[in-house]
Amino acid sequence: MKKIITLSLFFLVSITILILSFEYGFLRFNYPSRDKFPIHGLDISHHQGKIDWDLLKKQNFQFIYIKATEGGDWQDPKFAEFWKAARKRNIPIGAYHFYRICKTGIEQAKNFISTVPKVSLSLPHVVDLEYLGNCVTKKSKETIISEISDYLELIKQHYEKAPIIYSTEDFYNQYLLNKLMKTRVWIRNIYRMPKLPDQRQWILWQYANRGRVQGIEKNVDLNLFNGNIEQFKGVIK
Repeated sequence: MKKIITLSLFFLVSITILILSFEYGFLRFNYPSRDKFPIHGLDISHHQGKIDWDLLKKQNFQFIYIKATEGGDWQDPKFAEFWKAARKRNIPIGAYHFYRICKTGIEQAKNFISTVPKVSLSLPHVVDLEYLGNCVTKKSKETIISEISDYLELIKQHYEKAPIIYSTEDFYNQYLLNKLMKTRVWIRNIYRMPKLPDQRQWILWQYANRGRVQGIEKNVDLNLFNGNIEQFKGVIK
């Protein structure tokens, strides 16, 4: 009996340590090869807290996406500060908008455009499509896709560069499967390399959501670009 209790306690402690290790970013499911995927980056918002930009610059990341807006009227309170700090250090950057399906694409595009400067050599901007934190709507799937299309078109016209869709796989499968196929996608999968059922190729992959990076106070999302440095330079142009 004593041996069983000891083994049970060992098992529980081990499981607890593993769970906490994933929770606090010491372990993760994905460790993509730098040889295969040499271009890695981050996406950040005010949730990351304080950032030591000089220390962050020394880390091996080639791009950063910064949250700018959400819905029709919300702006991230850290966007302007982060945008300025990253540009000062010549880090390739882009901005992203958290899309709320209960708002129209047009009003959300106006919010983004009024917040994010139009500058040369920025990365294509991103619209974040996911369920987590989103609002409830009775709109049809067709209406939602149409309004997302309105958003994408306005962003493309203003910044003169085709935007990218970021999506979780569940949102993708519900709304984006075989839709908007000319738009490049950035897929989140923190468990394994993404493979979309419509055979669409992704350009970016968010492979971890609790990464630990020197210079950033809190855990941060880790991403990579699906290509080499020359292909990445082509995206920035």
